[in-house]
This record gives sequence, structure tokens and C-alpha cells, in this order.
Amino acid sequence: MLPDDHATEGGRALLTVDRLTTAYRGLIAISEISISVARGEIVVVAGANGAGKSTLLKSIAGMEKPRDGAVSFLGKRIDTLPGHEITALGLAYVPENKRLFPRLTVADNLRLGSYLHRSKPDRDAPLETVFTLFPRLKERLGQRAGTLSGGEQQMLAISRALMTRPALLMLDEPSQGIMPKLVDEIFAAVQSIRKTGVTVLLVEQRLAESLDIADRAYVLQTGRLVLDGTAKEVRDHPDIRRVYLGM
Repeated sequence: MLPDDHATEGGRALLTVDRLTTAYRGLIAISEISISVARGEIVVVAGANGAGKSTLLKSIAGMEKPRDGAVSFLGKRIDTLPGHEITALGLAYVPENKRLFPRLTVADNLRLGSYLHRSKPDRDAPLETVFTLFPRLKERLGQRAGTLSGGEQQMLAISRALMTRPALLMLDEPSQGIMPKLVDEIFAAVQSIRKTGVTVLLVEQRLAESLDIADRAYVLQTGRLVLDGTAKEVRDHPDIRRVYLGM
């Protein structure tokens, strides 16, 4: 394992996962996973199907109850909190299946994302960022979410999460089910999101493209952490080049 000495800013991480173990349907899905994410980073979690990547994000977001270990966000322990309280702290999660409201319009889905800020006069302020990232959503505000293309639905799911004004955005397989010509647009958007001050934790099958935009990466195998380091260190590791990059 490569040393994980790049994960803190000023000695303190935005997110810290300490020896987290989570069981799914009675079986251990992830075992003693430790990762950290510093403010302003893009960090990738990679691994084959079934490696435990999604379980890790769900455990952080409060959607799965860890059996052991701890998760801290902004210096506060969150693994004992329900998901809506974790979101309110500034941690947004976009799951693999997007979880949009298909019968509602694009505008209504975005409005639901800002529900936590409904009493604030600037509730809709993040829309400017959203429309800069994904201009086509502005053209489809009155369209039902269920009639959008797969790529447009992913844009909407990411945008709805941004409406919560997160400090950390977690994305689970954002390129899955998207037309190839839109994949580059999604990855470019992730870079642009980081420039707005939002930290990103990304789970992706497209490892080569992910490492191109990431600062650091973790690799899981059958629920355990087997490799971590800078994006370049992970890309240059012979096992990664052979198994994941086909080199």
C-alpha cells in the first residue's frame, strides 16, 4: 500500500473514514476501510464490481449502518446520524440509480434539492452554478425528469445535489448508462464543480478518465483497501496498469 500522506489540509481532513466495516444482507461488504479526503480534492474510489465501492459511499451518507468503525465530516462524527442530518451538514450523495422524481419537472426536482434552504431568500442561488455547468437543464426546466436522456438525468441528479450547497459531493458511477459523447461532459463538470469550492469523492468504473481528473485514488478489492496514493502513483502501479487499464 502506498502512503496516504496527501489527504489532509493543515493536518485535518474534511472527511475521515476510520476502519469502517459494513455488512450487507448478513455478509461483510467492506472491512476495516480507512480513507480521508481533504478540502478541495477530487478523490477516486476504484475497484471491480462487487468490491464494496457503493457500500462505502452509502455507509458514509447514512444509507447503510456500519457494523464497526467511524466516519467524521468537518470534525464531527456522523456514522451515528440519519441521512438527512448528514446532508444538512453539507455532505451530498448522488447514488448510482440517480433517484430522481420522474413525474416531476426538472425545475421541481431542483427545487426539492434546495428544500433545506427553503426559508432563505437566496434559496435558488445555486441555480446559476447549475446552469453554467449544465446549460441544457435550463432549456428543459418544464420537462418531466423521466423523459430526459440518461446523460441529462445524471446532470439533473448532480445538480439537485448541488442545490443542497454541499461542502463534499459524493458521486457513484456518474458515467454509467450515459452516451459516450456525454461522458466527457460529465467528467469536465466534475472538474468545474471542484473549482466552485466543492470537494468531490468519486466512485467510477472508468478508471483512466477518473485518474486524469483526480488528485488521489483508493482501490478496493473484495471489500478491502489494497492500494492508495496519488493519481499518478496508482496509475503507474503495475497491477493497475494490467488489470484496470489493459496496459
